[in-house]
Amino acid sequence: MSHELIALLIFTSMLLMLLTGQRVFAAIGGVAALFALLLWGEGGIEMPFNASFVLLNWYPLLTLPLFIYMGYMFSESGIASDLYRMFHVWMGPLDGGLAIGTIGLMTAVAAMNGLSVAGMAIGASIAMPEMLKRKYDKVMVTGVIQAGSSLGIMVPPSVVLVLYGMIARQNVGRLWLAGVFPGLLLAALFIAYITIRCKMNPQLGPALPLQERRLISWGERFRLLRAGIIPLVIIFSMTGLFLLGVTSLVECSAAGAAATTLAAVFRGRFNREVLENTLRNTLSVSCMFMWVILAALCFGAVFDGLGAVHAIKSLFLDRWGLSPWGVLVMMQLSYILMGMFLDDTAMLIIVAPLYVPLVINLGFDPIWYGVLYTITCQIAYMTPPFGYNLFLMKAMAPPEVTLMDIYNSIVPFVLVMILGLAIVIIFPQIALWLPDLYFGK
Repeated sequence: MSHELIALLIFTSMLLMLLTGQRVFAAIGGVAALFALLLWGEGGIEMPFNASFVLLNWYPLLTLPLFIYMGYMFSESGIASDLYRMFHVWMGPLDGGLAIGTIGLMTAVAAMNGLSVAGMAIGASIAMPEMLKRKYDKVMVTGVIQAGSSLGIMVPPSVVLVLYGMIARQNVGRLWLAGVFPGLLLAALFIAYITIRCKMNPQLGPALPLQERRLISWGERFRLLRAGIIPLVIIFSMTGLFLLGVTSLVECSAAGAAATTLAAVFRGRFNREVLENTLRNTLSVSCMFMWVILAALCFGAVFDGLGAVHAIKSLFLDRWGLSPWGVLVMMQLSYILMGMFLDDTAMLIIVAPLYVPLVINLGFDPIWYGVLYTITCQIAYMTPPFGYNLFLMKAMAPPEVTLMDIYNSIVPFVLVMILGLAIVIIFPQIALWLPDLYFGK
């Protein structure tokens, strides 16, 4: 049996296991370990064994539970509700102002949390009721929250970029810095779309009534600005100190976790219940990611041992005759297609061991490609039929928001994100300028 056929058999077996509803790490890692034994006998046992030691010896992995802790502490302690109140008062007088404020809130949450789940929960529980109460179009509202929450996997500290760095053997610090401007670009494009759309049709996002605005004194408005100080302090304690060279990658995550905890104490929101919920959620998510990374390393080792990377390269370049840029476009399209059925972690495990070496062989920057992958993941999060954010939104939205409303809401925002992806592809320095400036080329 040829190596190409064996690789195809492994790939198909893994997909079948995923379709059975098995946990991602068990399906992928189990298939990889089984085929390692079948192909190389008892010596194949060393593959998952060595992969586990690679994982346990990878020092930057310490950032993973710390950043997850930050996101849950920020959400559980209620600091996010104070921040949204500030955006609510200052942006409300504009057409679509609350939606713009929601994108601002989501961007702030993304800068303190590496997952989209926290942003979705905060948006659905805090922003959505306020906008629906003020007669915002429900389709617009759900689209804004889904698009805004997706920024959590792009803006540092991104857990997805940590996983990509682990599997692709790339510097996580470079990846985080590479995600800053693309994340801000996407947020700016979302705000531009909301502004233009609501200017053309104010009924989609009516401004706060004049009577309600008059009830809020200028003194109270300026006092509300204090709610923005805590997130700035937390962000500076992580990214700021990291960029200044005061802290290392792992130290900045510890500083951010400590700052978030102190902020909860300072605001009088820290208690036993908040701490228990935060720690329980952090442990659950961190362990899940650890198992997933271990499975990914095992799977990648088996595929690499079969020479599947060279087979894929031969297929794209020799048989199909694609140019390097054509291969890049095919990769992104495959991510979007897989994103209709799989989450970002499963996609990364399946194709990163194949695509990243190919990207490097074609002369592309793997840091830049990590940003492209993450943007495509954001699109996949919102793509029917099984987009991750679609079902999160359905679970959190009120009954009057139907699944069809949620599907319709994502269309313009997906188009905006595709535009953002095209801009980053055409102008790679949007992603590479900051890491090159800090780390050097």
